[in-house]
Amino acid sequence: MATYTHGHHESVLRSHRWRTAENSAEYLLPHLSSGVTVLDIGCGPGTITGDFASLVTPARVTALEVTEDALNLARAEIARRGLTNVDFAVGDVHRLDFADDTFDVVHAHQVLQHVGDPVAALREMRRVTRPGGIIGVRDSDYAAFTWYPQLPALDEWLDLYQRVARGNGGEPDAGRRLLAWAHAAGLTDVTATSSTWCFATPADRQWWGGMWADRILKSQMADTAERTGAATRDDLTRISAAWQQWAADPDGWMSLLHGEIVARV
Repeated sequence: MATYTHGHHESVLRSHRWRTAENSAEYLLPHLSSGVTVLDIGCGPGTITGDFASLVTPARVTALEVTEDALNLARAEIARRGLTNVDFAVGDVHRLDFADDTFDVVHAHQVLQHVGDPVAALREMRRVTRPGGIIGVRDSDYAAFTWYPQLPALDEWLDLYQRVARGNGGEPDAGRRLLAWAHAAGLTDVTATSSTWCFATPADRQWWGGMWADRILKSQMADTAERTGAATRDDLTRISAAWQQWAADPDGWMSLLHGEIVARV
């Protein structure tokens, strides 16, 4: 069983709440319309879930998380938006508590990189998807992240994150593996694409760099890194300062690659 590397510190939720269907699930939008039922696995704070619910109403969206506390974040967002077509469930993607052929679309954003058995997870996603339905998955590929200027401490950050994530049983370079995992799960009608997030404006740099400057010091990843001896507090402080340096640089640029698959069942 994998452990979720990031945790739910405010610095993590800051980035998760930025996510929308437009900036994080554009590849899936052509398959969403009024009347389509959706399972949103690993819904986080519910911003993408809420966008889906608005698109598919009057059909229902089911938001799924691994704990009640995590699910309460989505409940709060859905209530804030006044949406009434969202259901909530606690569950494990490896053993979904839904009948076969339940949903028209099953979606997972930044989930498979954190699970213990992504192929088994995809098999479960296939099981609960109706014949002719769609599985949509998007995951980061950390090894393909690139930035300028090339600050050595950001290289340290990437190496540290990959070591901590793999130590937790995940695969941080999941994006490039999604097609292979889908094939291993028995999915045959699969379209694989990619897309990026790019942070290059002063406001974007301050937001992304500031978020990671906090996250590397205060999140569950930081706690794990120190507890396991992967990094010292001095290491984390140096990496945090590098994020601030990158954010303040007028030439600063960063692109984050994501793999995507749309699989028809």
